[in-house]
Amino acid sequence: MSIVEHIFELRHRLAVALVAVLVGAVVGFLWFQYPIGPIPSLGTLMTKPYCALPARFRINLGGAGTCKLLQTQPFEAFMVRMKVGIAAGSVLTSPVWLYQLWAFITPGLRSSEQRFTKIFVCCAVVLFASGAALAYLIVPVALRTLIGLGGNQFISALAGNDYVGFVLALLIIFGISFELPLLVVMLNRVGILPYAKLRRWRRGIIFALFVFAAVATPGNDPFSMLGLAGALAILFEFAVQLAKIHDRRAARTTPDQNMATDEEISRFNQQLRSMTTEPVRANDDADVDRSTQAG
Repeated sequence: MSIVEHIFELRHRLAVALVAVLVGAVVGFLWFQYPIGPIPSLGTLMTKPYCALPARFRINLGGAGTCKLLQTQPFEAFMVRMKVGIAAGSVLTSPVWLYQLWAFITPGLRSSEQRFTKIFVCCAVVLFASGAALAYLIVPVALRTLIGLGGNQFISALAGNDYVGFVLALLIIFGISFELPLLVVMLNRVGILPYAKLRRWRRGIIFALFVFAAVATPGNDPFSMLGLAGALAILFEFAVQLAKIHDRRAARTTPDQNMATDEEISRFNQQLRSMTTEPVRANDDADVDRSTQAG
């Protein structure tokens, strides 16, 4: 394909992916208010960590026994619904736009590379979902810690936009951060990060992970920071062990370059025999010539 054909192909793939995300956003926008069978609505799922707070920490805006967020601007609820719908739609339609990305880069890969890419894509989806699930479990504890710092002098009525932004940021940060072991394994596969370097840099990298967790978590509470840092340290150690296994296997399967192959040895033996037989033949020819002259 020419460059122009590649550009048209990229445009087509991006258009299909964008349409898929938009359709998913519409589904997520409707799902925010209406449950889907036994699955509760997105609004219920998003407000559940806030509603899990003790009653003394929050105001029941809808009356006793209810739990609702505060709307401070006319279009705040609409924008919150739109934001949550787009995020949910992107996750729901991830197989579609990931396939479009896969279909665009596949022609430039070998068969072995295509096989490894499929594995990496599947692992990336699983890791992102695992990180988001861990963040969702940490949100109630983080909120209770942050809101409880005021003691009995404060009571909370969180604005919908701020609260949803906090939850989405935590979900996205955890999900993306969980891609770290996949990145380490990929760099090890291509030879950029061998196990020897990872072993030397292990302490520094783990310290950097804790610093990253302290900076990246939006609430800066100890539970979310320690949860993210601990999970990243465990995943990094798992990736290091995978790199160790890969490098050992590669060292066993790769022949030593300093050792000659069987073909080189046989070629050397042929050259050696030719060098030892040619002088003998030359001497024999010289003896025949002298004998004929003498005769």
